[in-house]
Amino acid sequence: MATSYLSDGLHESNQSDALDHDNRSINSDQDGQQLEVVFEEDSIRRRKSSLVPSTAPRPGHHHIKTQCFVHTLIEKHDGIAFKDHIASSEGIAQERRVDKNPLDDAEQPHHSRLLTKKQISDMAFGIRELSKKLSQIRLMLNVRNIFILAKAHDETLIQYTRDTTDWLLTKDEKYRVYVEQTLETNKLFDAPGLLEQNPGSKGRLRFWTNELCAERPETFDIVLALGGDGTVLYASWLFQRIVPPVLAFSMGSLGFLTKFDYEQYPLTLSRIFTEGITVSLRLRFEATVMRSQTRGNTERDLVEELIGEENEDHHTHRPDGTHNILNEVVVDRGPNPTMSSIELFGDDEHFTTVQADGVCVSTPTGSTAYNLAAGGSLCHPDNPVILVTAICAHTLSFRPIILPDTIVLRAGVPYDARTSSWASFDGRERVELKPGDYVTISASRFPFPSVLPLDRRSKDWIDSISRTLQWNSRQRQKAFKEWAPVA
Repeated sequence: MATSYLSDGLHESNQSDALDHDNRSINSDQDGQQLEVVFEEDSIRRRKSSLVPSTAPRPGHHHIKTQCFVHTLIEKHDGIAFKDHIASSEGIAQERRVDKNPLDDAEQPHHSRLLTKKQISDMAFGIRELSKKLSQIRLMLNVRNIFILAKAHDETLIQYTRDTTDWLLTKDEKYRVYVEQTLETNKLFDAPGLLEQNPGSKGRLRFWTNELCAERPETFDIVLALGGDGTVLYASWLFQRIVPPVLAFSMGSLGFLTKFDYEQYPLTLSRIFTEGITVSLRLRFEATVMRSQTRGNTERDLVEELIGEENEDHHTHRPDGTHNILNEVVVDRGPNPTMSSIELFGDDEHFTTVQADGVCVSTPTGSTAYNLAAGGSLCHPDNPVILVTAICAHTLSFRPIILPDTIVLRAGVPYDARTSSWASFDGRERVELKPGDYVTISASRFPFPSVLPLDRRSKDWIDSISRTLQWNSRQRQKAFKEWAPVA
């Protein structure tokens, strides 16, 4: 299945061994076989204060070659057309179970914050070029495993999930449908009655768990999200690394991420399964909470520790959880009655000290969410940028800023702050940042593949802000009528 390899290719081409390697080159042979991404070793230093002892084994050879299946989809002769490329993610899943433990990557995570400046630039450029090509072609699917995501506590959505599952199970015997495990005993979903109604579907109705999504995301060929934009964000939260292509059905008015009308789902799915899909790679952020480690000295300065001339043998902070987010990272005052004091850094430069209720660091996709409500700019999702917007800043001059996606931002609480701050990631996993703690934010190696409508993909975003936000909507001025004198 072509699209399961989509995110998987990005996953494989940025494995742990790539973290110590800088110059990337792409080679292909004359027989049109898979392209290889080669990282050369370099002595470029990593950023200060993010260094932590690594338990992962270091490679013993000079060249690390990793297969990137995405590049095999680009036909050698025209560089764009992906036609009739059919495969199944089931094969790659079996290979992984034979060759290695699928938990290996989870046990040895490596993060974008540890990449050098050039590695982040190369990674971001590669993802942008790939996204540009994917938006111009159509990927053929050989769908077997279908993941359905909806709010399991909403009676209407449970019924929609059952109707969609029933249609898929009767449509083709090769489909295996995964629904949330809580529906296995749900009386409204009535799994036993569904199987009795479709005797041939025995063994093809299965149930997913959060652990399955985290450990074996390559199992699923496509995700059908039933709900609103929040359901799509939930899909991003479930699939923190490899993300299957997400086809989002709207249950009401079409949103920014829900591109398809649910009432037309039989026609939409039939067409997609036979004609293929067009995918847009949405930029995600990787955000890591860094905790201040106890040291002997009592007078500590966060600015000095992050960008000063510290001794690199001493590690001032340790990581405490990493999240890949689709919308935004927010650092705010939380339940504290006073405003937050937040130090903002970009790479090895101290940008400013933020005195505000908080700061919102948004992806282009999240520009129309919290960022918009806080007074930030609207931004087309194809833009490779990071949006920084203050929330109720205690100054008249803090205007929203737009930064390149190659910058690694850090937002931290100074040691002399009156109160702690709180960080949230797409509105989830809310954690307290005590004085000395900070959050590091960078472009993620794992973008979010969103399925686009085939008929209106070129004008989809402008249509969304015009329809949803009434962007630049006003009564049209009347034309002048030229006065003609009477003869």
